Amino acid sequence: MKFISKMTPVAAALAIAFAAPVQAIDYEVWASDQSNSVAGASGIGKDGSFLQIFEGADVEKYAAGTGPAPSPIPCAGTVAPCDAHAVFPGTLIESDASGLTGETLATSNSAALGTAVGTGDDLSIGRLHGALPDPQHKYVNVNLFSGGRGYVGIVTADTKEAVALWRVTRTNTGESLHMSFWSPDGTALYLANLHGRILERIDMTRDENGNILTANFNQAASMSVGASSIVRSARAYSGLNAAGNAMISTVSGAYDAEATALDTPNGKCRQNGCSSGAANGSLGGRPGNVIVCPIVSSNDKVYVTFGGGGLLVADGASTPMQIVGEYGNQIFNGAGCGGVEAGGNVYLNAGASAAGGGATQSVFSMYRVSTNFPDAGSFYPENFPRPRTIFKDVDNTSTGGATSGPASNATGQLPGISTRRDAHGAVGTTSGHYVHNADRVRNNVVSFNVATGESHTYSLAGTTACSDVAADAVPLIHADDVTPDLMDRSPNGDFLFFAARGPVPHSVPHSAQGACPGVGVIKLSNGGKSGSLAAVVRTTNTIDDVGPSASGGYAYTGVERSDPHGVAVVIK
Repeated sequence: MKFISKMTPVAAALAIAFAAPVQAIDYEVWASDQSNSVAGASGIGKDGSFLQIFEGADVEKYAAGTGPAPSPIPCAGTVAPCDAHAVFPGTLIESDASGLTGETLATSNSAALGTAVGTGDDLSIGRLHGALPDPQHKYVNVNLFSGGRGYVGIVTADTKEAVALWRVTRTNTGESLHMSFWSPDGTALYLANLHGRILERIDMTRDENGNILTANFNQAASMSVGASSIVRSARAYSGLNAAGNAMISTVSGAYDAEATALDTPNGKCRQNGCSSGAANGSLGGRPGNVIVCPIVSSNDKVYVTFGGGGLLVADGASTPMQIVGEYGNQIFNGAGCGGVEAGGNVYLNAGASAAGGGATQSVFSMYRVSTNFPDAGSFYPENFPRPRTIFKDVDNTSTGGATSGPASNATGQLPGISTRRDAHGAVGTTSGHYVHNADRVRNNVVSFNVATGESHTYSLAGTTACSDVAADAVPLIHADDVTPDLMDRSPNGDFLFFAARGPVPHSVPHSAQGACPGVGVIKLSNGGKSGSLAAVVRTTNTIDDVGPSASGGYAYTGVERSDPHGVAVVIK
């Protein structure tokens, strides 16, 4: 993410570390558990979340059978696992670009919705969707994908205390923060405002040791991918964190015309059916521009994937950010969230939609496209340069822009019964020779040879690693259902880690019901080409009591609610 996204950014510091694999590298594994951290929440992913952090050495010993199951590490001023409500206290003070708003983090959503504090969906932070380290591995972003609202924070990697928190812009199409990704040098965060249909940016300055000095939500950098008006500006939160230290988040800048622009530089609708009168893009255009993942290349180009398919490539370093490449959804099919740079190209996947319609979709595709896009001020014509489709499952449904295949696949998500697929999450090996991509439904991983494009599939089923630690009340027939999601790699290159989903999925319930929530550990083999499931480090949450729902799955009757969606490796 690496965690997709590189899901861990490409960085010179990592390259140096990977050049000496014989020397042990201390690291931690951070799992983002989407489940509510309180009882009585109004729905899945509504109220709080947990960061489940483990020592890498303990994880490796457990996987080797030479150590006990690891226990989570606390964040500063809190207990383990790290509760998002404790890391980001509700007393934090809210500001916009003009100054204090008179609200706190605890009351911000009530103010936005006009509801009474403490009722319904007014609650603020929730559904921790992922956490990714910066290139320096000094800080980690925290992405809170609560329904109808979106928050992004930064915490220190060493003490694990909050240093900044923001709420994203609300546009005429809504607001939510799906994920954010670091720039190659760690001086910016690119924000996927999914329902807001706007790409946003936070700018940072650092000292010579890589410490963040300032962290500012730069509204002037914002770039629309489908939004036509700003309803509520971004917000920053200041005050004292759980350790009693001051937060440094700020917000400034006036929204440029790019923040609400409807047309691409080629004169096409950014999103099909735009009101400017422009024509839709060719080869399907972009019918549904909810931002899924803005994958960042080493030259600061941002590859913005969409739920409805298609792709926009932006120059992330310009202010405002500007489109430099555009593709229709017949070229890049929909709902891709998995991307990584390898061998001078960016690998992007396509998977089943997270929306309800995804329940009858089956999609596993992988594309490879150049990193050679122009800087802002210049742009390529539509659908150029053409990507290479290096993998497309023969039974992909004709959805998300695909023009061939069956119209639907209603076989559900139970392993051994379902014939569906759902590609999600990608990571490159430390050698740079392979890219691995998980399939949430089939419980397997497909690796791609960077030099040849050749694919190889290996299964995560057939061991007892998941079934031995399956959640209570999971039927025995389903106890091997590990359900791999977002992935990362160990610094020495021996292991891949992935988020193993839970029996009550807090996102994509039609593809992500799993038996053993936690951190999955894959032991790599054949030079990084293949692997096998070595262990699952279990996470647990029996505080959350939201009722289960998993379309195409089974009726879970137990109390386990833990549901990790992302995993990231943080080097000490």
